[in-house]
Amino acid sequence: MIELRDIHKRFGDLEVLKGVSLQFVEGSVSALVGPSGGGKSTLLRCINLLETPTSGTVRIGDEALTFSPGLKAGWKNIQRLRRQTGMVFQNFQLFPHRTAKENVTEGLVTVLGWSREKANARAIELLEKVGLAHKADAWPSTLSGGQQQRVAIARALAPSPRVLLCDEPTSALDPELAEEVVEVLASLAREGTTMVMATHDLRLASRIAGEVAFLDGGLIVEQGTARSVFDQPQRERTKRFLASLAAASGAN
Repeated sequence: MIELRDIHKRFGDLEVLKGVSLQFVEGSVSALVGPSGGGKSTLLRCINLLETPTSGTVRIGDEALTFSPGLKAGWKNIQRLRRQTGMVFQNFQLFPHRTAKENVTEGLVTVLGWSREKANARAIELLEKVGLAHKADAWPSTLSGGQQQRVAIARALAPSPRVLLCDEPTSALDPELAEEVVEVLASLAREGTTMVMATHDLRLASRIAGEVAFLDGGLIVEQGTARSVFDQPQRERTKRFLASLAAASGAN
C-alpha cells in the first residue's frame, strides 16, 4: 500500500532522516513515535511530499517517485501521489472565514471540480460521521479545539483518500477534548481506514495503532506491534523514552 525506501532528508547541514525504510499495509493503522526532533513528523510529511525527500523512494499504491539530490520531481507527479492522501494537522488549519461545512467542501469544489450540491452532501455525511452535523453552519471560532480537529478530519476524508495522515492530532488539545478526537480516529480505524500518525500521545497510539515505529535521531530504533513495543520494548532507548512519558503523565 505505502512504501518508504531509504528516505533521507536534509535541511541544510542537518540530516533529519538517515535512510528510513517502512511499509504500511492497506487497512492498517501505524504510529510513528519518538522524541521531539527524532524525525517522526518529517517522515510523515514525506509521505505526501509536504516535505520533499533529499533522496529515496515514496510509493503509494501504483504511484511511485524517486528522489535524488539536485533532481526535482515534476509538479504533476507530486500531485498524483499527494491526492491519494488526506492530512490532519496539529493546529487544525481550518479556514476561519468558512463554516464547518464550507471547510469540508472547499477542496472538493475548487480542486476536484465537484458540484456544490454533491460537495454539500459529502460534507454533511462526513460531519455526521465525526459527530458534528449539527455544527455544519458554525464558524471555526465558535467551536472547541476538539470540534475543530474533528472538522479537520472530515475535511481530510472528503476526497476519499487511500491513506489518512495525522500529524500530532491531539497535542494541541487538553485531555478531555483530545478524547473526542481519539474516539473519532478509533471509529475510523474500526472501519478499516488506512492511517499513519506521528504522535507522542501513547494513549492514542496504543488504543488505535496496530503497528508502531520508534524513531530517534532520524533512524528507526525499534518497530513492531503496538503491544510488543509498548509492553515489551527491546531497545534501551525505547525503554527510556516510554519511561519518561510515563513519568510526565504521572506528574500531570
